[in-house]
Amino acid sequence: MGKKHKKSRKPRNIQFFTLCISTTMVLVLIGIVVFSVLTAHNLSAYVKENLTVTMILTEDMTNPEAAKLCKELKTRPYIHRLTYISKEQALKEQTQAMGTDPSEFLGGNPFVGSIELQLNADYANNDSLKWISKQLSKNKKVAEITYPRDLMDSVNHNLQKINIILLTLAALLTYVSFALINNSVRLGIYARRFSIHTMKLVGASWSFIRWPFIRSAINISLLASFMACAVLGGGLYALYTYEPEILTIITWEIPAITAATILLVGFIITMFCTWLSVNKFLRMKAGELYKI
Repeated sequence: MGKKHKKSRKPRNIQFFTLCISTTMVLVLIGIVVFSVLTAHNLSAYVKENLTVTMILTEDMTNPEAAKLCKELKTRPYIHRLTYISKEQALKEQTQAMGTDPSEFLGGNPFVGSIELQLNADYANNDSLKWISKQLSKNKKVAEITYPRDLMDSVNHNLQKINIILLTLAALLTYVSFALINNSVRLGIYARRFSIHTMKLVGASWSFIRWPFIRSAINISLLASFMACAVLGGGLYALYTYEPEILTIITWEIPAITAATILLVGFIITMFCTWLSVNKFLRMKAGELYKI
């Protein structure tokens, strides 16, 4: 009896692991797209927040006045960070770069102080910068505001195209993943359609018949989600090993959100597909089971 029981369970075990593997592959693809979309968002913010806006100060701006101005600028919502470069520091940097002191043959320090601003990502566009430039120029000790207009436009345009491509890919992949998981689940339930009909004949309720399939779907979704997260985690570790600086863009929230999305999508799609497939065979009559 024990041997017969093991033989009858073997096909179901193979079917279970086949469903797990196919679901895992789909969830890995979903995870890659979610991870890419989140990383692209962080990359966009990182690039924008490293574009520099330079405030060139007037010659009569003293260091205490510049320090007061910097303190006031830090309170503004569009400032991410700033760096004050005094006249003395500018002279020192140019002397190191040129290998000679310009003040020796010019009779004085030819440089003026400046403040380098990095803006928050939401303000790093030309429309916002026009308004910000007007605000900053109201200070009489500010001689000029400069920023890379063409580069700003190019960065925003390219990042926008990348986001559209990734979001379109995510939508298409969601549809494809649903179709693939639905087919895999339906094939698994199809093999047991006569067992479903037999239970109907002996008077079992639909919820009673449906529960073993729902329980199996839960187990498949959990196992497949775990394996998909393990695969993506291994890929992320390999990426970190190759380029440790990647962590400046990939924060801990990205793997956490990706893992949660994989778990949620795997659970919802697997449960929904199982529910639809079981109900389909529950509605069928005996003669219809032989025609499919």
